[in-house]
Amino acid sequence: MGKSDKIVIRGARQHNLKNVTVEIPKNKLVVITGVSGSGKSSLAFDTLYAEGYRRFVESLSAYARQFLGVMEKPEVDEIEGLSPAIAIDQKTTSKNPRSTVGTITEIYDYLRVLFANIGKPHCPECGRPLEGLSPQEVLDKVFQKHRGKKVVVLAPVVRGKKGEFKDFLKGVKKLGYSRVRVDGEIYRVDEVPPLEKNKKHDIDVVIDRLTVSDENRARLLADIEKAFEVASGLVKILVEV
Repeated sequence: MGKSDKIVIRGARQHNLKNVTVEIPKNKLVVITGVSGSGKSSLAFDTLYAEGYRRFVESLSAYARQFLGVMEKPEVDEIEGLSPAIAIDQKTTSKNPRSTVGTITEIYDYLRVLFANIGKPHCPECGRPLEGLSPQEVLDKVFQKHRGKKVVVLAPVVRGKKGEFKDFLKGVKKLGYSRVRVDGEIYRVDEVPPLEKNKKHDIDVVIDRLTVSDENRARLLADIEKAFEVASGLVKILVEV
C-alpha cells in the first residue's frame, strides 16, 4: 500500500494512548473498536480529527483563521497522508425532538427542491407513476377506460382534514352545488350528518353525474374543467357499478 493510500500515525500519546502506531487505509470503512476507556475517541477525534482540522486551518489566510476555532496540536510524533477532516460525534446538537439530519444540516430544503423538480412521484397505494394531465387528457382517458359507463365527476376540496365544516358546506351550497361526497358517501348538502370535529374527513363536491358517451363529450369536458377550477387542478372520476 503506497503512502497516498493510507494514513500513518506514529507515536500517538494523546490522553490515554500509549505511544500508538497504526496505519489506516483511505477510501475504506474503518471501525475503531475497544472497551470503554481504551482510547477510541482519543485516536479518532482527539488525534486524527484534531490534527486534520489544525492543518487545514493553518493553510488558510490570517483573516480567515480569525473566524475559526483553534485546536492544539495532539501528542503524536508524526501523521502522514492526512487530509482535511470532518468529525461527527454522538452528542445531541439540537434540543428539538423533531430535528432530523436534514434539518440540522440545513440540506432538507435543497433536497425538497431537488425531488420536486426531478423526482417522479408514484401512487403510494398502487405504485403507478403520477402525472399531471390537462382536462382534455383526462377526458380522453375516461373515454378509453369507461365508455358507456355512468360516472360521477367530483372536485376533491377537503382531503384528510379535521373539523365540522359547517360554514364550508354552507359556502358550497351558495355556489350552487347540491351534493357532496363526504368520507365516501354522497349526501345532499343540507343533509350531511354532523361531522366529528377531531376526526379527519374527505369532502368532494359533486359536479355532475352522467354517462360517458359521444353525446355527452362536451358536457363531460366542461365538468372536468369545472372540477379543476373548484379543486385547484384536481378531479376525481367515480365510476358507478
